[in-house]
Amino acid sequence: MPQVSIIVPMLNEATVIQRTLKHLSILDPPAQEILLVDGGSTDATVDIAQQYAASESPSTPMTVMTLVNCGRALQMNQGAAIAMGDILCFLHADTLVPDDFVAVVTATLAQPHVICGGFISLMGGAQTTRWGISDQNYLKTYLAALFCRPHLFFCKGLRVLFGDQAIFCQRQAFWNCGGFDIHLPIMEDADLCLRMIHYGRIRLVNRVVQSSDRRLARWGSLKATAIYYGIGWLWAMGIPAPWLKRFYEDIR
Repeated sequence: MPQVSIIVPMLNEATVIQRTLKHLSILDPPAQEILLVDGGSTDATVDIAQQYAASESPSTPMTVMTLVNCGRALQMNQGAAIAMGDILCFLHADTLVPDDFVAVVTATLAQPHVICGGFISLMGGAQTTRWGISDQNYLKTYLAALFCRPHLFFCKGLRVLFGDQAIFCQRQAFWNCGGFDIHLPIMEDADLCLRMIHYGRIRLVNRVVQSSDRRLARWGSLKATAIYYGIGWLWAMGIPAPWLKRFYEDIR
């Protein structure tokens, strides 16, 4: 059975990282390793991660890496560079996965010509589930591909995945297409899909991961929807990602 490495980029995630690690520690079957790559947190994120890693069973070793003043794309590339698994999974620190995550990932990539995939992101918080936004995010995987690269959508099965969908891929395919573009402060996940589709098919798995609604809680649904779709359309039109990032503030 292929081995799975889970890579978690972190930046000031002290409020959520312990819960995420608890979920990762009970995966059945377990991942080969969990790589936590911090990008310069100023809160207790690294301390919490290190303490949790030291207390966990050797059956799921956790490694904590610390980088300074770098973007998420570079964090994920650095994690991928030391990963030992045949399959790489890129998981946001505020996203919770089902306990059969590894089995679903390996079964998906065992399908002919499939080299990459992601889950349906169900967005919610302690008191609510954001059904409307979650439905939009589901459709966006298809619509972004259809409007951005219609020929690849119909001919090669392009799907545009985003970070909160727990993107996973074959290790070799990841490096064949050059990994994440470290010059992109936003949309690095969608950009990866556009390059990876030339090496095989991308699959949206009919399973759910749960992502935090903290950005929606801060912005409100209307503002969040406008920003999500605005950034998506502008990106599809070729507007540079560094310019788009000014509309997508970091929220923790």
